[in-house]
Amino acid sequence: MDYPTHVLRLDREQWVKVANIVIKIALVACFFVAIVIVPPGAEGKGMEYRAPMFLGSAIFVPIIAKVRNWDPYPHAADALLALPFLLDTFANVAGLYESFNATDDVLHLVNWISLVAAFAAFRFRNVHHRQDAIMLGYGFGGLMIIWWEAFEWVISTDGPFGGGGLLELGYTDTVGDLVLSSSGGLLGAFLALKFLGPTAERVAAMKLADA
Repeated sequence: MDYPTHVLRLDREQWVKVANIVIKIALVACFFVAIVIVPPGAEGKGMEYRAPMFLGSAIFVPIIAKVRNWDPYPHAADALLALPFLLDTFANVAGLYESFNATDDVLHLVNWISLVAAFAAFRFRNVHHRQDAIMLGYGFGGLMIIWWEAFEWVISTDGPFGGGGLLELGYTDTVGDLVLSSSGGLLGAFLALKFLGPTAERVAAMKLADA
């Protein structure tokens, strides 16, 4: 079968479906450990405040897909959306933020690649052209890091739910996160265009139609 975009082909691949399921199971398992067992790396991180939004990323797409009867099911976008929340939760559970100083910087870059790729995966299911794909993805990533930093402030020591050893934020950390995440978003937009966007055949056909 010929697909106008790569993501429509990926959504029918069995390995993408399996990867999506594994990511969801791992996310739930990590939160169980973080909230019930509370390993040292998860202490004082506001995991109970994170849980609704983080776990919500795992059920948001299935609900929308059911309501709108999407076919094929958007396994690629679903997995890419949940992956950043899994990586952040696992890093806390495993104590990586404390044992490796670069963990926060690496995850801000990697997670925004995944988030913007998820955005592009949804878009390329219905949009089969390349126009404005990079800037739209870059802009989406920029908006997401702004709201993420706002969320971290809410659960920080200076926020309305602060105190009790929750997150401590600083100007340097916030600006660094903004730069790294927006850069990751830009990279994610480029990668998504190449691996999830219109196929070479679709691009050639559109160029011929515009000629």
